[in-house]
Amino acid sequence: MPYVNIRIAGTLSREQKAQIALEITDTLERIAHKPKSYTYITFDELPDENWAIAGQLLDEE
Repeated sequence: MPYVNIRIAGTLSREQKAQIALEITDTLERIAHKPKSYTYITFDELPDENWAIAGQLLDEE
């Protein structure tokens, strides 16, 4: 059973999440031969202040 966890800085719209979930599910079905009903996807949306790149918090950019 595939479990996909997507972590992203900021937020996604409901429509964006739906499209991402559909495309990932379709890819796992097509390439890994996993039935769609087996695929679980979660989204973790984190504030920019909780992400840093090159020593700088994203909310400082």
